[in-house]
Amino acid sequence: MATIINTIRQALSSYDGKWNEKKGLWDFSATIAERKAFLSKKQLTYSCKMRIDDDARIVRFSEMLMEVGSGFSSGGFDSDMSSGFGVKKETYNTFGGSRQGTIEEQSGLFGKEYTYQFNYQDIREKVRFIVESAGYRFEYQILPVK
Repeated sequence: MATIINTIRQALSSYDGKWNEKKGLWDFSATIAERKAFLSKKQLTYSCKMRIDDDARIVRFSEMLMEVGSGFSSGGFDSDMSSGFGVKKETYNTFGGSRQGTIEEQSGLFGKEYTYQFNYQDIREKVRFIVESAGYRFEYQILPVK
């Protein structure tokens, strides 16, 4: 009999992502958009985390979009930097933890900078269907599953 995580992994195999497991926490991540410019690169990644509690028959699920960038930015009229070369720096307060929000809010934010067609709701619904079909309870969490 296939375990629930094997069934989920097989259902998400068409998304070309990477799976990691650490101490019972499963993480799936897939690059969904990339921007390359002279001497710089930005990448937008979808990530979902799952913790399966077989005793309580619960699967805790969270998802988020993450942006990673490297290199130099060239500045110019449409950026928040002066013209010329430099390194762009962003700061924000993490007193209450890292920046958070629903994935819909994150997608709206990143949709202004990237053009992508990635149906993250499809992943969530596939996982929910598999979990509930196996008799487990699906718990969606906005904060990352730990």
